[in-house]
Amino acid sequence: MKKFLFAIAVSFISVTSISAQILEPVKWQFGAKKLNENEAVIFMKAVMDNGWHIYSQNVEEGGPIKTSFSFAPSSDYTLVGQPAEPKPKVKHEDVFDMDVAYFDKEVVFQQKIKLKKGATTVKGTVEFMACDATQCLPPDEVAFTVAVK
Repeated sequence: MKKFLFAIAVSFISVTSISAQILEPVKWQFGAKKLNENEAVIFMKAVMDNGWHIYSQNVEEGGPIKTSFSFAPSSDYTLVGQPAEPKPKVKHEDVFDMDVAYFDKEVVFQQKIKLKKGATTVKGTVEFMACDATQCLPPDEVAFTVAVK
């Protein structure tokens, strides 16, 4: 009887563990490159699992959650313009009844900054929504810290 109860307990724990797994189909990497003494570029790279995508920063109202970046204010640097992105793919999504711009596999966003001193740390967050052919995950937010030397 003890073996039977043990087997049931192990089965229950295994099933519970499998169903409790959190999907994280997007991995982010951050870095910086100094262009000269006064300028640098912050790189924000998203790598998506096969079949998953995230949306462009330029999605119309009424569509999916667009990718957006927020940078912590600092007296060490100023942002130059908005984050740049490569040309996205575009497809019609019936659920939103509109054409939407998206990225799959990987994408690198770039934010140019003007330095007020030689070295600094850039902090911020990225908000994004990941979808595949059958589901969209709730919007997620990832914090980042990038050293500029």
